[in-house]
Amino acid sequence: MAEPTIIHSVVRALRLLNEVAESAVPVTAKQLASRTGTPLPTVYHLLRTLVHEDYLTRTAQGYLIGDHVDRLRGATVGGLRTDRAHEILSSLHADLGAAAYLSVLVDGEIQLRDIVDSPGAPRADLWVGFHDAAHATALGKAVLSALPDDARRDYLETHSLEDLTPRTLTDRRALLRQLGTQARFRLDREEYSLGTVCIAAPVPSEQTVAAVAVSVPAHRGAEVLARAVRLTRAATLIALSSDEGAITI
Repeated sequence: MAEPTIIHSVVRALRLLNEVAESAVPVTAKQLASRTGTPLPTVYHLLRTLVHEDYLTRTAQGYLIGDHVDRLRGATVGGLRTDRAHEILSSLHADLGAAAYLSVLVDGEIQLRDIVDSPGAPRADLWVGFHDAAHATALGKAVLSALPDDARRDYLETHSLEDLTPRTLTDRRALLRQLGTQARFRLDREEYSLGTVCIAAPVPSEQTVAAVAVSVPAHRGAEVLARAVRLTRAATLIALSSDEGAITI
């Protein structure tokens, strides 16, 4: 039997896609070159093509999986319809004038799956991945608060609580008490990044553990918190978006 013809440029492109898909935060071209052993000029060439075809999305922090990949896999992550979730995040972004985010618990790790922002409402500087920062982010806290007590405790015991800013809570017992209380929202008051406040709400789903959040400069925190009912509405719509019926925003 003849050996199959291998198109090496396709193999390299697929390796880049795989690296981006496995990362919980945006990945830079230099990181991709290092991880895949591909020359940086070749990485840039392949990334331009993947972005053009919507397999990847380019952000200021690096590359994320694009909408076309979601369409190929049925537009679902952890049971959520990511195509509809993106529309809901876009509406939330426009409504609050804030960067909007979606995170999902996948295989025991919290992953950032979508961001909607704009020049007037840019995303937070994602300088630390969720593996090391869930305890300091509103998104991470919202996901953890939706877990059963044992699962929440196991997660915190297997992840280091890095001291990211002077306001980061790193005491496991105190954090467990905080996450065990009933609350509509979870807050990050400059715990992840000084100058940035984040507000998150868990997605009310029995099939998926996920959360929706917005981030704003610290001086806008009280203003957005006063309108945070829009956040819980978006989280509810995202939960409903796993159904086949149309969602009206």
